[in-house]
Amino acid sequence: MAVTIAEINKLRNITSAGLMDCKKALAETNGDMDAAVELLRQKGKAVAAKREDRQASEGCVLAKSEGSFAAIVALCCETDFVAKNAGFVALTQKFLDFAVANKIKSLDELKAASIDGVSIPDLITEETAKTGEKIELGSYECLEGASTTSYNHLGNKLSTIAAFNLEGVDYQVGRDVAMQVASMNPVAVDRDSVSEETKASELHVAIEKTKEEQVKKAVDAALKKAGINPNLVDSEDHIASNINKGWLTEEEAEKARGIIAETAAAKAANLPEQMIQNIAQGRLNKFFKESCLMEQEFVKDGELTIGQYLEKAQKGLVVVDFKRVNLNQD
Repeated sequence: MAVTIAEINKLRNITSAGLMDCKKALAETNGDMDAAVELLRQKGKAVAAKREDRQASEGCVLAKSEGSFAAIVALCCETDFVAKNAGFVALTQKFLDFAVANKIKSLDELKAASIDGVSIPDLITEETAKTGEKIELGSYECLEGASTTSYNHLGNKLSTIAAFNLEGVDYQVGRDVAMQVASMNPVAVDRDSVSEETKASELHVAIEKTKEEQVKKAVDAALKKAGINPNLVDSEDHIASNINKGWLTEEEAEKARGIIAETAAAKAANLPEQMIQNIAQGRLNKFFKESCLMEQEFVKDGELTIGQYLEKAQKGLVVVDFKRVNLNQD
């Protein structure tokens, strides 16, 4: 019997099998959808559909750079056993090689591509049939620059790529930068690249923390002046515990509560605004130095920042972008 495109698409949606496999299955079962599903299952093509509700939290992450283009591919599966399988790693590498060779710009573009006439979804379905696990493309990152670099951490769970403003970057210099990104997990290339939202949030946190510290300093001084150890009354739980231990009397506890409340309110109402802003700005600068790649301390030489290291290696050299994919929790 003739098989319609609608039937083929319906079967493909159910099983994730390839178009030709669906067409053949429907032809062999005379259009019986349930029988076609069962036939594909028997052939191992419908395993992906059966695993759809499973979590693909393991996988393989690989990065590659070639001239002005670099990319990272993360192919995800259910278990580390499959993630380390040679065939699974080879498939990840196949997708990565294709992406770099064709300068694929997005995850959707990669998912829609075909390699040697076979679609990437079909290649994933075939691998699912072999492993019996849910497999999916988890992440795809790419970037371009005058030159690029890449780094794959041992175990294939963490990869990074970076792009530079100049050509001819020394291999080791590029690798050092990519390794820095892997180990220090910066949030941006430099402070100008940090979003205004993040800057505002970090400054707000810095201001509130500074205010809390100034209030606490005043409270501790007042408690000590009254002959009370601040460490014994720094929380209600500690107060109760220290009373039970005999280290604090009920009268001392009540006195301490009064001092804390009165001193905290008075200090909070009279905090020197300019001093608070100056200290908070200092905290924000520390955030930039710890979180912005070009300002970070170079892990291989604490005497230099990454920016200084790059300038020393090649005059005018800077990082223009980087990407980092990690399947493990940072």
